[in-house]
Amino acid sequence: MSHPHPELGAPPALAPNAIRITPLGGLGEIGRNMTLLEYAGRLLVIDCGVLFPEDEQPGIDLILPDFSSIRDRLDKIDGIVLTHGHEDHIGAVPYLLRENPDIPLIGSKLTLALIEAKLAEHRIRPYVLEVAEGEKEQIGPFSCEFIAVNHSIPDALAVAVRTPAGMVVATGDFKMDQLPLDGRLTDLPAFAKLAEEGMDLLLVDSTNAEVPGFIPHERDISAALRNVFANADKRIIVASFASHVHRIQQVLDAAHEYKRKVAFVGRSMVRNMGIARDLGYLKVPGNLIVDVKQLDDLPDKEVVLVCTGSQGEPMAALSRMANRDHQIRIVEGDTVILASSLIPGNETAIYRVINGLTRWGANVVHKGNAKVHVSGHASAGELLYFFNICKPKNLMPVHGEWRHLRACADLAIKTGVPKNRTVIAEDGVVVDLENGVAKIVGKVQAGYVYVDGSSVGDVTESSLKDRRILGEEGFISVFVVVDSSSGKIVSGPTIQARGSGIDDGAFGPVVQKLEEALRKSADNGVLDVRQVQQLVRRIIGKWVADNYRRRPMILPVVVEV
Repeated sequence: MSHPHPELGAPPALAPNAIRITPLGGLGEIGRNMTLLEYAGRLLVIDCGVLFPEDEQPGIDLILPDFSSIRDRLDKIDGIVLTHGHEDHIGAVPYLLRENPDIPLIGSKLTLALIEAKLAEHRIRPYVLEVAEGEKEQIGPFSCEFIAVNHSIPDALAVAVRTPAGMVVATGDFKMDQLPLDGRLTDLPAFAKLAEEGMDLLLVDSTNAEVPGFIPHERDISAALRNVFANADKRIIVASFASHVHRIQQVLDAAHEYKRKVAFVGRSMVRNMGIARDLGYLKVPGNLIVDVKQLDDLPDKEVVLVCTGSQGEPMAALSRMANRDHQIRIVEGDTVILASSLIPGNETAIYRVINGLTRWGANVVHKGNAKVHVSGHASAGELLYFFNICKPKNLMPVHGEWRHLRACADLAIKTGVPKNRTVIAEDGVVVDLENGVAKIVGKVQAGYVYVDGSSVGDVTESSLKDRRILGEEGFISVFVVVDSSSGKIVSGPTIQARGSGIDDGAFGPVVQKLEEALRKSADNGVLDVRQVQQLVRRIIGKWVADNYRRRPMILPVVVEV
């Protein structure tokens, strides 16, 4: 079993008879999925998604893959294959196309409709190629075959990429629900045919590799939803991903059965459900959907709201409702259903929202107390079954944290994949498939790229560290005016604290120390402003640490006159 090392250097030139696989996101994390294939000087991208920020990344809206390793080769990209329409697989496409809008997008009907709606907001009109399961397309030197897979969104596809160097199969996100709502099964016979041909490298969804057994059927949720609807006396508010068409279909069916009207809340929810309805993926009974503005005219027992925010995202509708920062106010007796998974890393934010909703009197139904969610990812039992069908010669787990990747590799080894042919990599680690063997050959830059408002990539790890310090410790500003020729104090020092818990009047003792230090500095001929600022920062910082055991940000302002 291979694994990366920090000392990995830049990869060598790609051998003529090899194909290179470079994950730029999605390994060691849940989100930001992006994999780069390279053959004969040409590139193929599989998915291009975003990662949502955690608490230690304050002010950040989205996290993108790092495009720096391919920025000088964007004209070599023959296409971006999108396996399905979830944000963690398509959300970063607009940011890549900003740099080269001529890159073709390849995907299923629903996937392309969702990304085109998103790109319209960015005023980007790409070339798109719609594909369906069973079809084959030649994309540059890459011969791509598309296979139906079942997931928590319709129209998901796996892709088998053939080159003279071998076949690479990427499953995308998938599970093996045998009773899917839309009747669209994961096409195991197609995977078996690929296995007969020889699957040289399998890139497989590892998210649920630690979960034993098989994932329950999506349709099993219907009974739990109907039970909630039957016992709710007031409004029902359902929070889900804005692209979870199957889940929302079941909500609509329950609402229709219990004679309730449904309103979609949130721009992405309204947009995506409109697309799904127009394309026929969402079946909506007549007169079921109403505008949110009409809700005031309806009794509470006839209302269902479907919104975003199931992961505790601070700006999403449900979080704002919990914080009393939304036009829709939670009241005693409302029922809130969190019809989604609990993505690792989001636990604190989700429970914060649950507590906020409960505080206002809502009855919160979630995965922990009712069967209102099933996963969209294959569990250990399904993966074992899948590996025995695919018989991959080499295997590389993707789409998962480290524990998921390793658990997936262990399952593959149990089914007969040689230990030295399972590759556990991380973002940026370069894997070459040459002569039928996959091995790690180097590493490229693949750090986080932060989106903050309209800024992309301007916020650095250092900036985030400063934000965390400001948020946790506050700051202290020190203003002093000095004579430019002598370095002596003309005015100040004036000290103000914000968010540090220290009263401005408490700085009297340290002001005297600072004045004395500045006089000595001037006597020693120190006139450089930067050196004076460092002196101020050092003295104030040490005094605060000694007396308050705190480390606020110190902002010295030295003005010369």
